[in-house]
Amino acid sequence: MKRIKLTKKERTIENALLKGDYQKVPKSEFQSIANMIAARRKDAVLNIRINSDDLTQLKKKAEKLGVKYQTFISELLRRIAHNA
Repeated sequence: MKRIKLTKKERTIENALLKGDYQKVPKSEFQSIANMIAARRKDAVLNIRINSDDLTQLKKKAEKLGVKYQTFISELLRRIAHNA
């Protein structure tokens, strides 16, 4: 059997699971969470040109939030699209 090498974060999660640190949630709540995750699935590619200074500012803001800048931009676009 092939052994999978886990990252440090994955090992931490696995150890927590084995210790019972996580709690079961009702099936309806689990389904609700699964639906939210599915709604955020990225299934399209977008190539755009923007001002380099704007991109620099977006990268700085994303870094302050601790997220990747492409994820940050994607979330901004999603919020604009759904609040318009």
